[in-house]
Amino acid sequence: MLAVALALASAAVMFAALGADPLVALHAYFLLPLSDSWGLQEVAVKATPLVLISVGLAFCYRAGVWNIGAEGQFLVGALAGAWLAIATHGAAQGPWLLPAMLAAGALGGSAFALIPALLRTRFGASEILTSLMLVYVAELLLDWLVRGPWRDPAGFNMPQTVTFSPAATLPLLAEGGRLNLGTPIALLVVIVAAFVATRTLKGFEIRLLGEAPRAARFAGVDAKRLTWGVFALSGALAGLAGILEVSGTLRQLQPGLSPGYGFTAIIVAFLGRLNPVGCLVAGILLAVTFIGGENAQIMLRLPLDATRVIQGLLLFYVLACDTLLLYRVRLLRSVPA
Repeated sequence: MLAVALALASAAVMFAALGADPLVALHAYFLLPLSDSWGLQEVAVKATPLVLISVGLAFCYRAGVWNIGAEGQFLVGALAGAWLAIATHGAAQGPWLLPAMLAAGALGGSAFALIPALLRTRFGASEILTSLMLVYVAELLLDWLVRGPWRDPAGFNMPQTVTFSPAATLPLLAEGGRLNLGTPIALLVVIVAAFVATRTLKGFEIRLLGEAPRAARFAGVDAKRLTWGVFALSGALAGLAGILEVSGTLRQLQPGLSPGYGFTAIIVAFLGRLNPVGCLVAGILLAVTFIGGENAQIMLRLPLDATRVIQGLLLFYVLACDTLLLYRVRLLRSVPA
């Protein structure tokens, strides 16, 4: 709560420096998105991928494994699931298609996440660097596909695929908005993840490996196998978020389909204290900043990048407050020899 308060105070200073009324800007960012049903639906739509990705990242970070490439796993999951929709477009499609797309998205993200896991466990490479660099591979692969082999021939040369058929899209939960079945799926994942993290032996092993690696080795925990497991889980949830976003919200592939969900989810994971339920609350908060940033851009002419500044301030203050909680600041007077 202190970190959130400090981030809001810093944001007010930033808004004042940009020439906007701080109170009006804070209202546009944090209260206006919650003032009507459309805004609430959009917050739920934005929170869905953030919550899914952050829950997977929380398991990685609990185990002391630093997966920074969830953005790439999100994109590869979207590509893997969308391939089925594009390959069967115009052909006979049945109720099997949507579950198959979700499974393909999860498997694609998981497989992509296992690359840095392999490089770490086999060659000792830093998973921070390898997972981050693979994000660029995924972004360029998406850009090539939507501009080349998968481009819609009737799309007026726009870099996008065909619009998915109804059989390949998630059903809407409310008329007049974009709220879809992806949100209940995210809530179900949070419930299952919370049970696994707090009530199972595997969840205990993950926490033990991250907090006391030597004790984990003495207890017989296989660090390499657990590294593979948390990377696979994290990638699967990121890939699932990717195909849910494509099939439920965008309904086609296009460049820049993610506004940075994979990186923002890192903030969500830490703001949620690496707890699945905490990730749900933090995901909603960060989703509010996305919608609020769009409101402030339209109403107050504030730059959209101010949203990223606010999100970065949140992460900075969360880590700073953690430091002050774990360590005591002491002023020492030098003693003459």
